[in-house]
Amino acid sequence: MAKSSFKMEHPLERRQAEAARIREKYPDRIPVIVERAEKSDVPEIDKKKKRIKLSPEKAIFIFVKNILPPTAAMMSAIYEENKDEDGFLYMTYSGENTFGLVF
Repeated sequence: MAKSSFKMEHPLERRQAEAARIREKYPDRIPVIVERAEKSDVPEIDKKKKRIKLSPEKAIFIFVKNILPPTAAMMSAIYEENKDEDGFLYMTYSGENTFGLVF
């Protein structure tokens, strides 16, 4: 698994402080970092509008620790099971099965 660019750009203490600040300010929300998978053919997320230009026939897959989480899983459960030591949940997205999983 490639290391998150967010993790590479920010030291652990700063990430921990930011996750704690988010959880304190918004106790009903989860701090999530979403990044595009390295070899993905899906465009980057528009940082201002938080959207991806994607044709209707294109599929998008969300991975947590290189695994597709169950579709019925609640974000709170995914967070509790997979949060990083810094307090963030790291997710990657791709337009194809880039991790070789069988569906």
